[in-house]
Amino acid sequence: MYQLNVINILKKQKKSKYWLFNQLNNIKPISYTNFNNMLNNKTQSIKYSMLTNLCTILQCTPNQLFTIVQK
Repeated sequence: MYQLNVINILKKQKKSKYWLFNQLNNIKPISYTNFNNMLNNKTQSIKYSMLTNLCTILQCTPNQLFTIVQK
């Protein structure tokens, strides 16, 4: 199973979820509930455009966005 690794990336970059939320909203509006669910791996799907935006903002690759978790 794959999970988003955004929270760990933010910690390494010493940035907050609030900062990322604001950056994403400058590109395309997203509700804080949806944003929080996405970061906490409580969503079933993520659009490619959102992955692209996350990679651009966090200056990372899609490979770095995900981790594999054993069930």
